[in-house]
Amino acid sequence: MADDYLVRIGKLIRDARQHRGWTQAQLAEALGTSQSAVNRIERGNQNISLEMIARIGEALDSEIVSLGYAGPMHLRVVGGRRLSGAIDVKTSKNACVALLCASLLNRGRTVLRRVARIEEVYRLLEVLGSIGVRTRWINDGVDLEIVPPSALDMDAIDAEAAVRTRSIIMFLGPLLHRVDAFKLPYAGGCDLGTRTIEPHMIALRRFGLDIAATEGQYHAVVDRAVRPDRPIVLTERGDTVTENALLAAARHDGVTVIRNASSNYMVQDLCFFLEALGVRVDGIGTTTLTVHGVPDIDVDVDYSPSEDPVEAMSLLAAAVVTESELTVRRVPIEFLEIELAVLEEMGLDHDRTPEYVADNGRTRLVDLTVRPSKLEAPIDKIHPMPFPGLNIDNVPFFAAIAAVASGKTLIHDWVYDNRAIYLTDLNRLGGRLQLLDPHRVLVEGPTRWRAAEMMCPPALRPAVVVLLAMMAAEGTSVLRNVYVINRGYEDLAERLNSIGAQIEIFRDI
Repeated sequence: MADDYLVRIGKLIRDARQHRGWTQAQLAEALGTSQSAVNRIERGNQNISLEMIARIGEALDSEIVSLGYAGPMHLRVVGGRRLSGAIDVKTSKNACVALLCASLLNRGRTVLRRVARIEEVYRLLEVLGSIGVRTRWINDGVDLEIVPPSALDMDAIDAEAAVRTRSIIMFLGPLLHRVDAFKLPYAGGCDLGTRTIEPHMIALRRFGLDIAATEGQYHAVVDRAVRPDRPIVLTERGDTVTENALLAAARHDGVTVIRNASSNYMVQDLCFFLEALGVRVDGIGTTTLTVHGVPDIDVDVDYSPSEDPVEAMSLLAAAVVTESELTVRRVPIEFLEIELAVLEEMGLDHDRTPEYVADNGRTRLVDLTVRPSKLEAPIDKIHPMPFPGLNIDNVPFFAAIAAVASGKTLIHDWVYDNRAIYLTDLNRLGGRLQLLDPHRVLVEGPTRWRAAEMMCPPALRPAVVVLLAMMAAEGTSVLRNVYVINRGYEDLAERLNSIGAQIEIFRDI
C-alpha cells in the first residue's frame, strides 16, 4: 500500500513539474539533490518525507504536490453568466501530437513553438523520455525542444503513459526507419468504441512493417527489402492513418504516392513540418499526396504549429450556448467554413476580420465576433464528412447549439460507435435529446438548462459540451473527474474564467 502512495505522489510531482515547464535537472537543482533522485521520486521508487513534499511544493509553486490533493480533478461551475471580451485560440492539439511523433524522423534538434500544454502531450513526452529522447520546455515553458538519441531504447518504453494516449499509434511510421523490431502498447485515449488499426497496418505493410497484436502489445518487425512499388491507397480517409503513411514515406528513399489521404488541418501541419525537414510534399490540401522522401534527416528545425479549429469551435459554441457576445481570435477559418455556413443558416449573428497568416506562414486565420442570436433548427441533419466537410470533432458542439435553437435537429455521428450516446448526458442538465440509435440523436430546443452534478463523459468533445451546458445553466453544477478534458484543452477553466465564466477547480480531500 505504501508503494501505491509513493507512485501517486510521484505522478503528482511529475505533473506539477511539467506544468511549470521544468526538467528533472532543474527541479533537482532547486532542491539541492540529483536528477537521478528526482527521477526515482517521480517513479515512486524513493521514500519521501513530508518535509521534502513541502519543499517540492514550494519550489514548483504548486498546491497539487500535497497528500490532500491526490484525487481526480473536478469542476464546480456557477452558470447563467454571460461571456464577454476576447480570447485567443491555442495551437492545435492534434497537430502538436503528430509533430511530436514526427520529431523521431529527425536526428537533429527540433523546436516546436507554443506547444499545447495538455495531458495528451505530457503522456507522449513521458513515452519519448523513456526511450531516450531528451525534451525540455524552453522560453518560459512556451516552446518545446526535442533532441533524439543516436539509438532508441524501445525496451524501456513507458507502457503506462503509452496506453493513455491514442497518439502512440503514430510512432509506427517513424520507428520503422529507426529500429528493425519493436513493441508498442495498445493505443488508448477516448472511449469511442471499437477503433481498428487495420488501415494503418495495410498502409505500413507497403513499407515492410509487419505487425502482430498479442498480449496488449503491437509486435512490429521491419523487412527492409519491401518498398512501395505503386501508389498507396488508404482504405480509410482517416487523419492518423494518413499521418502514419506520411511519416513512413518521409524517410523512404524514393517517391511515394498516397491516395484517399485526409487533407484535414493536422495533416496539413504535418506536411508543412516535413517540408521544413527537407521532405517535399506535393498536393497538400488534396486527397493525393506525393512524398519525395529523404532517407537521412539531420537538421535543426524550428516550427510553429497552427491554431486548433476544434478549440475555436468550442469557444464559439460557448458564446452561443451562453447567449454572449464574444470575439474569438486566431481562428483557422479554412477548417471552420462549413460549420459557420450551417450556423449562418440557423441564424447566427457574427462577423469576421480580413484573413491573416498563422505563424507557420501557411494557415489562414481570422478573428470572429459572435453575438446573441435567435437560432432556428437547420433544415438538414448535422453530419460529419472528411475535410472539407463538417469536422468530425465538431459534431458534438452542435448538440449544445441545437439545444438552444427552436425546433428539432437530427445529429448523425456515424464515425464513432458510441460517441452519440454520451451526448444524451445533456438531458441531465435539462436538454431534450432522444437517442434514435448508437449514431443518431434528435435534439429538441429551445432548452431551459438546469444545474446538476454528474461524472464527466469518457470522450473529450462530449465532455466539453457538458461543461458548456453547465455554464449556461442557472445555479451551481459539478463536473467530476475531468482528466479527459485536460487531455485536449490547456487551462480551459482558467481561460473561460478570463472571459466571464465562473469555474472552480477542486479535488477530493
